[in-house]
Amino acid sequence: MDWSPLLLSLQLAFITTLCLLIIGIPIATKLAFSSARYKFLVEAVVSLPLVLPPTVLGFYLLIAFSKHGVLGSFLDRMFDIQLVFSFGGLVIASILYSLPFMIQPIQAGLQNLPASFREAAYTMGKTRREVLWRVLLPNIKPALLTGVVLSFAHTIGEFGVVLMIGGRIPGQTLVASIAIYDEVESLNYTQANVYALVLLCTSFIILGITYYINAQADSKRKNH
Repeated sequence: MDWSPLLLSLQLAFITTLCLLIIGIPIATKLAFSSARYKFLVEAVVSLPLVLPPTVLGFYLLIAFSKHGVLGSFLDRMFDIQLVFSFGGLVIASILYSLPFMIQPIQAGLQNLPASFREAAYTMGKTRREVLWRVLLPNIKPALLTGVVLSFAHTIGEFGVVLMIGGRIPGQTLVASIAIYDEVESLNYTQANVYALVLLCTSFIILGITYYINAQADSKRKNH
């Protein structure tokens, strides 16, 4: 049994989710409270991976990351970095593909908070950063948890994008979703079933824990 595809999938999902959490909070905050006229264009770009076929996104990223693309040639020439068929390329592609799964729950959580939360904090002399980290984010923990879980689970199940960018290099880019496809093509259903069953159980456990924590939080709020 080769566990490296599963471990690589978990590693990719963990790094992607962590990066999305770091960049998703400021983007979601800006979108939640912005009244800019063209905000809808930014929201459309962020949400594009929800409706765009993964192979389409993967194809354009492949073009951009290749040595003949603008980004790929720049990174290769200036820093000797090659993103195509590398784990770094998989991480960047996964971040872009899973972006709406982190931003949308956080944005919705912030928009559902009463405006009095922010107004009261500002009248007490709090800065925007203090209001965000000490007032807003602690009150949208279920939304944050939902964003983290959806991003993690979605990254584990990626196929089209990771195949286009990463290919199937064992130990480097061969993640579990690609390994399942390869085993099925080889008619090795037993091995494919092991990979699929581990991913199924992992996803179920993650979602079960999330729903349990959110249910407990709702129960506490109602009791108060």
